[in-house]
Amino acid sequence: MTRPSQLLHPPRPPVPTLNAATVLLLRDGAQGLEVLMTRRSTKASFAPGAYVFPGGGIDALDAQSHGAAARRSAQGDEQLTQAIAAIRESFEELGVLLARHADGRWAGADDIAALDRHAPFAAQCQALGLRLAADGVFTLARWITDRDLPKRFDVPFLVARMPEGQTPVADEAEQFEPQWVRPQDALERYAAGGFFMIFPTIRTLQRLAQFARVDDVLAACAVSEAPLWTSCPRAGLLAGKEARYMEDEMPFGELALVCPDGQIAHPLDWQSERAVPLLKNVQRLTAPNPGVMTGPGTNSYLVGDPATGYIAIDPGPADTEHLERLWRAAGGDLRMIVCTHSHPDHSPGALPLQQMCQRAGRATPPILGLPSAPTARADSAFTPDRTLSNDELLTLTGKGLDGEITHTLRVVHTPGHAANHVCLLLVEDGLLFSGDHILNGSTTIINPPDGNMADYLDALDRLDALCAEHGVEFILPAHGHVLGEARAAIAQLKGHRLAREAKVIAAMRQLPEGTVEQWVELAYADVPPRMWPLAQRSLIAHVERIRAMEPGND
Repeated sequence: MTRPSQLLHPPRPPVPTLNAATVLLLRDGAQGLEVLMTRRSTKASFAPGAYVFPGGGIDALDAQSHGAAARRSAQGDEQLTQAIAAIRESFEELGVLLARHADGRWAGADDIAALDRHAPFAAQCQALGLRLAADGVFTLARWITDRDLPKRFDVPFLVARMPEGQTPVADEAEQFEPQWVRPQDALERYAAGGFFMIFPTIRTLQRLAQFARVDDVLAACAVSEAPLWTSCPRAGLLAGKEARYMEDEMPFGELALVCPDGQIAHPLDWQSERAVPLLKNVQRLTAPNPGVMTGPGTNSYLVGDPATGYIAIDPGPADTEHLERLWRAAGGDLRMIVCTHSHPDHSPGALPLQQMCQRAGRATPPILGLPSAPTARADSAFTPDRTLSNDELLTLTGKGLDGEITHTLRVVHTPGHAANHVCLLLVEDGLLFSGDHILNGSTTIINPPDGNMADYLDALDRLDALCAEHGVEFILPAHGHVLGEARAAIAQLKGHRLAREAKVIAAMRQLPEGTVEQWVELAYADVPPRMWPLAQRSLIAHVERIRAMEPGND
């Protein structure tokens, strides 16, 4: 776990959440799935003027009204309470009544007219012989309001089919302008600037747009009583404006590391002009070498502080301006230069960076790493000043205001992407610098003979064990933003690799005499053809591992 002393922003615990429930009323329109949306009052305390789904707070009577509702056998008490709250809110706000008579008939216009929107809801329904149709209300998602907001809710987003023969009528107090809209149409109207929505509504519509009919949505939700997704978004700054992200989006982990309490203070724009502080003792400077293989560029990291000096990780290409920026960000006090591996976007900057220190009259920082293997390409030749050992500790110490400060990097040999690849664990803060072994937004290429798929997967297992041992939550890759949920990220990456390997095996069986090019077309059919030449390298690595596992190849 990251030391609190290294956090950039002082603690600011988020305000507690309030319980509420939201319901997406669905119907099948002429062009497919439609959802009912309304505009909130411009005087509302939360999301004024936004187009939303009906819903509101859960009150005590909702939990006391279970006897008035039909329920599924697997529907727990909490879920039943949420469904009752959503049914009540849809009636109070829109006059839509999800209730049936004893003979199974849906409530009609006469029933709705007999109910007072401002009187206790469930008791009125029972008096009319109506049973709340909570058994037809399913959980789609769970949204927890962002940590930075002054008013927060914990809200299940529920789904239900709109009863036939009913017409929504807004209360003209909290909700206005009820309208049926296709999810994609709502998104397009929002993009055009004429349909204001908040982040959870937008993301829910994006996922809802993947379904064609109401039955498809309900069937997906009926598989389990659990939500299809749960999210408490985080916000950063992109082009100077707030930008929000869910857990599965690339910047989320970085925001969790830098602003754990939800402060909107971290810039997410990729640039090469200045170092980006991630913690007090970790800075990232991205080299100006963006591309297909490098993403936004190679991330060079500085670990340390003015009291301890700095270790530079992956100085990157021999780009003079980038190296000067790296040197200045360290105040010229570099104690070590470490290369995770010898590829040309990682190690060539090491020697000129070292020489820069020498010319400035500073102590010469040693270049550390593993020498390139004979299998490495010619442009990846690398000989360090000193060869690192697996599990070796690289330590910085110094005197700070609060006493002695220590930053320790543990070396982990992780062959696979390259034979001489290492990762580095910042022990005191539980951070893993993953080089190219683990990336954010893409999978690394395994290019034999220097790359080896079996070694790569074995190293993933060892990194997972290391993360478990040290409580590692964040991975700092050589390309892309910081990843959070480190062990989950590793498990997902391994699962992806093995799933791809299964496709390679299927392609080999389908075309036993096929070429690499033919196998790639089958195994990587979900990848743009322009990427197939790169995919061929990893396919060959999969083929080598597959054949090595065949009987008789021990």
